[in-house]
Amino acid sequence: MSSELAAGTPVLILREGSSRSRGREAQHANIMAARIVAEAVKSALGPKGMDKMLVDSFGDVTITSDGRTVLDEMDIQHPAAKMMVEVAKTQDAEVGDGTTTAVIITGELLDKAEDLIEKNVHPTVIIDGYRKAADKALETLEKISIQIKPTDRKTIEKVATTSMASKLVAENKEYLAKIASSGVLQVAERVDGQFRVDIDDVKVEKKAGEAVTDTKLINGIVLDKEVVHSGMPKRVEKAKIALLDSPLEIEKTEFDAKINIESPEQMDAFMKEEENMLKEMVEKIAARNANVVICQKGIDDLAQHFLARKKILTVRRVKKSDMEKLSKATGGKIVTNLDDMTKADLGYAELVEERKIGDDKMTFIEGCKNPRSVTILIRGGTERIVDEAERSIHDALCVSRDIVEEPKIVAGGGAPEMEVARVLKEYAGTLPGREQLAVICYADALEAVPITLAENAGLDPIDIISELRARHKKGQVWTGIEAHEGKVTDMKKMGVFEPLVVKKQIIKSATEAASMILKIDDIIASGKMKAPPMPPRGAPGMGPGGAGEF
Repeated sequence: MSSELAAGTPVLILREGSSRSRGREAQHANIMAARIVAEAVKSALGPKGMDKMLVDSFGDVTITSDGRTVLDEMDIQHPAAKMMVEVAKTQDAEVGDGTTTAVIITGELLDKAEDLIEKNVHPTVIIDGYRKAADKALETLEKISIQIKPTDRKTIEKVATTSMASKLVAENKEYLAKIASSGVLQVAERVDGQFRVDIDDVKVEKKAGEAVTDTKLINGIVLDKEVVHSGMPKRVEKAKIALLDSPLEIEKTEFDAKINIESPEQMDAFMKEEENMLKEMVEKIAARNANVVICQKGIDDLAQHFLARKKILTVRRVKKSDMEKLSKATGGKIVTNLDDMTKADLGYAELVEERKIGDDKMTFIEGCKNPRSVTILIRGGTERIVDEAERSIHDALCVSRDIVEEPKIVAGGGAPEMEVARVLKEYAGTLPGREQLAVICYADALEAVPITLAENAGLDPIDIISELRARHKKGQVWTGIEAHEGKVTDMKKMGVFEPLVVKKQIIKSATEAASMILKIDDIIASGKMKAPPMPPRGAPGMGPGGAGEF
């Protein structure tokens, strides 16, 4: 050991400006940050939840009660708080609903864990207890779930209605739930005896104007495009649709080419040749009896003119994803080479029509025989309402898909959480030592869901929880909170249902996120980056604006 060290000269290991917090202090900071995020979304839970208004740095306003959207729009800096945002994102990506609940339960698990840490229970003991509790919770949910048919339209509608009950569009929830569930059932495909649903097959278009009740499900595709030429028909019945991936233009050569033209006649012949090539392309399309052309690329003005003369309705520059949806909806094949196109490649729709929606013209391709892709056109009084309706319909589509893919449901209103909490408290008694404390804390954290539902509905949470515990002890598994009437009742009879897979994902993501945050006992943050030296004004090293810092 050097004498300088003995004399107490500081040894710098971390960069200047770095900060470090350890042990209890680090855990407390992380748990505090996570709890603040959970508090932010708490009041949005349930049918009586409130909405949040979020204003971004550009001044754009979002009004929503969707947990994921709230956390996405909040500009969160703290690293532990960012993990809470990830919980919401995972929940949304995996099952599409239950984001607020997942964040609230994560926050509660950390809050209860902090009480145990204060009592000198080691974080790894708490994490082990939480893992056991989560396994038991998943097993219990599976046990109490109700098996249904994957095509049970009525139940799917009820589940979609429940997912919209807490949204801005709640007064039209039954109407919108019908649309969402019909869309999902339409695009569901049976694979090896099980149903598969790709949510992207349900295209969602939105236009402000009219009312939310004017939202429609279209058995086909709506394109936010207009017909390319004013001379073309705006409406074609019994449409035979050519889906093109190649441009109807004379392609430029990829290498430099020079053409020497020495007389006006040669110039004229050159122009005529181009014209003939375009005419030939259009003739090929007409020869296959196509009366609608939808093209992913560009269409030359002359080609548009020829198509208009043939009375072929044409739309150009359609997105690749929309082309794929059109192929699924109309049964047509996307053609890359015009020479190879046959009549069998054409898609079919009862009607293709350009309509004016709000200020814009849109092209409707509807009445497809058995579309594997459909469109929901969302309408609403203002931009904000249309945006929130889109988020609500996304949730409804996701829960409908969840049920079609895994046809098991549980009742809502905090009933499954209460039942799992009851089972966990009994289970805790069978565990040795301090782990049982962690399992009891897990049960208490789950009870935060009915407590929050009660608080948001303006009820007394203590009375409600006492009554719920008493009823669940008597074996009334589906007793939960009916927030509209403000009473404790059987949620199964009320027809409030949620997919089992949503509840399972909440348990999984909340447990893992809480465990991860609890495991951290040291936070080492690097110092802020210094600005690079500015170029000197004048001679090197002279004058202001030399090597500076912000």
